[in-house]
Amino acid sequence: MSGPKPATTYRERNSTADRALEILGMFSDENPTVSGTEVAERLGVSRSTAYRYLQSLVSTRFLEEAPGKGFRLGLRVLELSRLARRTYGLSDIASPIIEELAADVGQTVLLTRRTGDLVVCLDRAESHAQRIRISYERGTVLPLNAGASATVLLAWDDPKTVRELLEKAELKRFTKETITDVDTLLARMDRIRSDGYAVSRSELDPDVMGIAAPIWGVREGEVAGAVSVVGLVSHIPTQAERRIVAKVRLAAARISELNTTAQG
Repeated sequence: MSGPKPATTYRERNSTADRALEILGMFSDENPTVSGTEVAERLGVSRSTAYRYLQSLVSTRFLEEAPGKGFRLGLRVLELSRLARRTYGLSDIASPIIEELAADVGQTVLLTRRTGDLVVCLDRAESHAQRIRISYERGTVLPLNAGASATVLLAWDDPKTVRELLEKAELKRFTKETITDVDTLLARMDRIRSDGYAVSRSELDPDVMGIAAPIWGVREGEVAGAVSVVGLVSHIPTQAERRIVAKVRLAAARISELNTTAQG
């Protein structure tokens, strides 16, 4: 008499879902489209099987066929991205304030928050006066070591915890100004805590600077997010920088107050 069959593992039961997620994870700024051949190689399956997975994602609007060849992300992904930003709560609260700040200072304004060892851009407000090309778009995920927003989001955490997090994370270099040394980053965060804000220059994009301030959470010392103004270094002289710092801190304080009230 044969014994009981071994239990099917969760991963085995959900292999189709796992492969769909693997395909979606292939997309990036450097690879906005993927081909059936690339998917077959990534999954280790035949091209016919790869196309079957791709067509399933197309039928559910997670993918669509790209002009020319290959596949690109579909409208369903954009819908989920919008919903994800709303579930964070901060976006709805902060949206009118960052729009006002962008119009006031004539620069791009970002709303960011930290998720584990990554920084996520929740929202972005553009100035009609100036538009610049930067790495932070809505939904963009970047490492912790580059830019004013990233260091502000970490600065008020326990230094020992921050050190452990930075030592485990991939500290990617974007420009020659990007800081990748953990001790240097921790020293910078000491200054940020003292100043109450952060300023970065050319750490993510050449000739682009950021000025960021923390949004406080309900618990004392908890950083729920960050507001930052982003502009060209050449367009923000020292006098304008001081003025923008004050306005960013004020905007962050207003959002903090609204966020605390909403959470309370």
